[in-house]
Amino acid sequence: MTSDLIGQIEARLNDFNPDVRREAVAEIAALLKASKIAIEPERDAANMHCHTFFSFNAYGHSPSSLVWLAKKRGFRLIGMIDFDVLDGVEEFMNACELLGVRGSAGIETRVILPEFSMREINSPGEPGVLYHIGIGFTQTGAPPEAARILAEFRARAAQRNREMVAKINAYLDLVSVDYERDILPLTPANNPTERHLVVGYIEAARRATNDAAAFWSKKLDTPLDQMVKIVEDAPKLQNLIRAKLMKQGGVGYAQPGPDTFPALEPLHQMIEVCGALPCVGWLDGLSAGEQALDELLELLTGKGAVTLNIVPDRNWNIANAEVKRRKLQNLYDVVAAAERHALPLNVGTEMNSYGQKLIDDFDAPELAPVRQAFLDGAYFIYGHTILQRHAGLGFQSAWAKAHFPDRRARNIFYTRVGKAARPGQAQAALDADLLPDEVLAGLG
Repeated sequence: MTSDLIGQIEARLNDFNPDVRREAVAEIAALLKASKIAIEPERDAANMHCHTFFSFNAYGHSPSSLVWLAKKRGFRLIGMIDFDVLDGVEEFMNACELLGVRGSAGIETRVILPEFSMREINSPGEPGVLYHIGIGFTQTGAPPEAARILAEFRARAAQRNREMVAKINAYLDLVSVDYERDILPLTPANNPTERHLVVGYIEAARRATNDAAAFWSKKLDTPLDQMVKIVEDAPKLQNLIRAKLMKQGGVGYAQPGPDTFPALEPLHQMIEVCGALPCVGWLDGLSAGEQALDELLELLTGKGAVTLNIVPDRNWNIANAEVKRRKLQNLYDVVAAAERHALPLNVGTEMNSYGQKLIDDFDAPELAPVRQAFLDGAYFIYGHTILQRHAGLGFQSAWAKAHFPDRRARNIFYTRVGKAARPGQAQAALDADLLPDEVLAGLG
């Protein structure tokens, strides 16, 4: 098949119409079955933290498109995570099964952690605010008690966006956006993020001004000679607008208060009701909160966290030698801490900012000491996902806790499941009457 025809199918994978995406996945599956489309051999690499276009993917990937990316490029495992919504989970899991890809799905949001109210954690400049994650979801639909919490997350995010737009519109004056007309159409399911707002403002400036560089130079307080170059570099322009207008010190920014974000406990409740796994988000180990790492992890595991998320690339792929040395050591330290606290790792690139990699460089010498821990974590998450999706026997199930009351032993079992289970449709009938060894014997 020609690259042009493949490109046409890939474009349909990112259509906002779910029926178009579904048909494109089915077409790719048929081509794979007929050996009419080339893919790279599988390799030991995983990206378990990829945002989709349901919460902004810098390269436009839908859940289905991410699955095809993994299949085409030979990623052994892939995971999607979106801000505030589970809208893409069912599509993602269905595509994984159809194309034969090992996958997991999750959600990310911000919460308040009052015990650290005076210390920054992983949200720079915002003491007590925690980026927190749930992984291992298996469907978009949620039980009523979880659906109520999800609806609150979506409503809070929309309100913050509208307030930010009002402030930025006033500051930019002639360049403004209408939330319903200009921002919501940028999303497939009405869940804009700050990055969608940035795209909206760039387009508004293009329409309303004859000299975008001069406009942004003035509004972003950046020398014109620099801005002339920046406007030609989409990633730099987007990151600069977000930093200057939407982050701390910007006109659209509002310092979070105790009621800005939900508490941690409702998030954990929602995650656990859905049979998924609360996951600590780690930034780089430089904040006061993350420097008290064992204290933080003891607190969060006590509240139900069972995994830990890392974005490796920003902690080793650094030009400044001293910054690299410090952050790389912090990376090694957090992996060791995760082992002490029996927290399997979820690692990935996020893919929600231009310039972020499609997958980490698992062959980089700097990652050699932690490479196996990264892969084992990915297999653990996949092991939980496949047993939860096909039999309700995931990590949080009564079956799992009865057979493995010790969390560390449970981690080992689900990692073994992840390594044994072939991607695609369930390979065997699974039910709660089976013993763990019988489950393992039926996989693969």
